[in-house]
Amino acid sequence: MKHHDWAAKWALYSPDKIALKEHETQRSLSYGELNRLGNRLAHHLTQVYGVGKGDRVAILAEFCLEYVILFVAAQKTGCTLVPLNYRLTSAEIDFMLRNSEPTLLIGEAKFQQTLAAASVHSDVAHRLALEALSAMLNPTQPQPEDAFFDTVEVHEDDPVFILYTSGTTGFPKGALYTHKMLFWNSINTAMSLIINTESRTVNCMPPFHTGGWNVLLTPFLHHGGYTYLLKKFDADVVLQLLQDEKVTLFMGVPTMLKMMADAEAFDAARFPDLHYIIVGGEPMPIPLIEKWDAKQVPIRQGYGMTEVGPNLTSLHQNDAIRKKGSIGRPNFYVEIRIVDERGQDVPVDTPGELLLRGPMVTPGYWRHPEATAKAIADGWFHTGDMVREDAENYIYVVDRIKNMFISGGENVYPAEIERVLVKHPAVSEAAVIGVSDEKWGEVGKAFIVCQPSEPAAPETLTDYCRQHLAKYKIPKYFVFLAALPKNDTGKINRMALKNASPTEH
Repeated sequence: MKHHDWAAKWALYSPDKIALKEHETQRSLSYGELNRLGNRLAHHLTQVYGVGKGDRVAILAEFCLEYVILFVAAQKTGCTLVPLNYRLTSAEIDFMLRNSEPTLLIGEAKFQQTLAAASVHSDVAHRLALEALSAMLNPTQPQPEDAFFDTVEVHEDDPVFILYTSGTTGFPKGALYTHKMLFWNSINTAMSLIINTESRTVNCMPPFHTGGWNVLLTPFLHHGGYTYLLKKFDADVVLQLLQDEKVTLFMGVPTMLKMMADAEAFDAARFPDLHYIIVGGEPMPIPLIEKWDAKQVPIRQGYGMTEVGPNLTSLHQNDAIRKKGSIGRPNFYVEIRIVDERGQDVPVDTPGELLLRGPMVTPGYWRHPEATAKAIADGWFHTGDMVREDAENYIYVVDRIKNMFISGGENVYPAEIERVLVKHPAVSEAAVIGVSDEKWGEVGKAFIVCQPSEPAAPETLTDYCRQHLAKYKIPKYFVFLAALPKNDTGKINRMALKNASPTEH
């Protein structure tokens, strides 16, 4: 299939229409320029670095025009992008590089120290500075190769991304995100929301997150819309941009929307072009929904995950209050089942595990057949989330089976933190749970059993975690116990921890 080269299509239909604008530099690219630079980069990748179909290109950078041009080149060449998380430590980056084995590694100058500290960094065949890539892609200096690139034939199940998501074993898993998923997620999104050539958005989600790429950016690129790129979320800046850029659709997590609603400029703000705001990551409090609704900005909540979609369900804005707490109904081409522990469908309003099927489901995890087999059975993806469905087919999340919690919109897996903590010489056992936090939604609370001869202080463990974990994964609270509560099988009783003594530092 060659119809996956979206930039080439829009360069033919609307070459002068602005596709992207970058906040920090105020640079912009039309669809014609996006396609021409995508052609240039595709030639460069294949001829200079020998990148071919299926080869991995890893990148550690903030969102910028060059990052999106790289995506366009991936659609043309069939290579696979591996976006790396710049919030992670060198040790975490090192694991991803070893696992993905990229042919080319692109790094932004501000993150070069992190990359250089990754032991496998020097083993990557080719390395390129983002700043050198930017100079090569200067749109004011046309090149002969801009005119055409013979787009590689790719299969719909070939991956365009490997998106790393923390695993319950404590090690990241690379979810394969295919050309088929890209297409059907865009179709599902556009059928649920209002996305067309007149759509306009501000994207302040990070590029290492499926939310940064696939909630709105790639559906917008598919439908010829306009995206304003912002490297970092700033409540006051986004509030102004929603108005100045005549944004029709915006995606954020509740923490962002609370910061915007609490900003001094919110009272005077007006959003006449904004159809609604898409909210994901965690449930949005009703008072906050009502505060935005008073500004004539409806809120649409939904559910998604890296391995599927990600846009899977949507709660219509008219039902935001009536069906409070719901993640809505499945999007058009999403099939669901809700099953008990025996795999049998459960009755209405009965909790069970959510299973998903459809063309937007990942074929599996990169080089991890065991995790793939565990997640996908008989074509159904097992989410690990406990949900219930009411008589009107609205879905409600009941619990997270895998003990994951969400801090500031980021998934945090306790096993990953626990694996780090128990390596500290003073720690005998560790268990981490998520607890409520006014600012971040949830934060980590660690329960520690110290070695008898080596007591530890919270400050010591916090400093240790800083060396090995991204900032959002570091527990905010530490509680020291003589022993962790366990059940009859010897497993940690996390429910007992949730009901334990008040929060302690």
